[in-house]
Amino acid sequence: MVPFCTIHSVVLPLDRANVDTDVIIPKQYLKSIERSGFGANLFDDWRYLEPGKPGQDHSQRQINPDFVLNQRRYQHAQILLARDNFACGSSREHAVWALMDYGFRVVIAPSFADIFYSNAGKNGLLAVRLDAAVVDRLFSYSRNQVYRLKIDLQQQTISDDSNKWSFAIDPFLKHCLLSGLDEIGLILQHADDIRAYEARRRQAAPWLFHTEKDHA
Repeated sequence: MVPFCTIHSVVLPLDRANVDTDVIIPKQYLKSIERSGFGANLFDDWRYLEPGKPGQDHSQRQINPDFVLNQRRYQHAQILLARDNFACGSSREHAVWALMDYGFRVVIAPSFADIFYSNAGKNGLLAVRLDAAVVDRLFSYSRNQVYRLKIDLQQQTISDDSNKWSFAIDPFLKHCLLSGLDEIGLILQHADDIRAYEARRRQAAPWLFHTEKDHA
């Protein structure tokens, strides 16, 4: 997992509440268990004017010019601004993969579905909860102009040229994001201890490690 650094980026405002995971990445694209390749189908039903299917050349599809993701001023945005209950619905981890594969590193909203929030942190996507009144202000700033924010995870602050807001985050999650550690990475930090334990266990109970080949 890539360590989270300070993000300074254009904000993409998705002014809709209760955006569910089937909208973020529709079900027909969930056949792959790889974490890459989902960005082309992020918000697929809103992004394109005709239905899509796996394997097609999405560059040939007709885009919806009114959808915010297709507006040129928001290209390369790494910060997604959303409304209440973002990523509700199913528990598909692909929703996080699609957002990150597109290029987002931060999602800001008043609230998130619990499973999505957990999946986000485990994959390196920072989900920031801010008061609804603050989110309203951010939408007003970003709606009619190119608006940039700085996200400093170490200091737990969000700022623009004139304002600064603080956000809360679990200390352990913060450590994992800053260090680029997913669950496997956390375990591998103790690889030497694990190998030492296995060696001791093999000596204390060798019969547990016998295989059919050993008895042949």
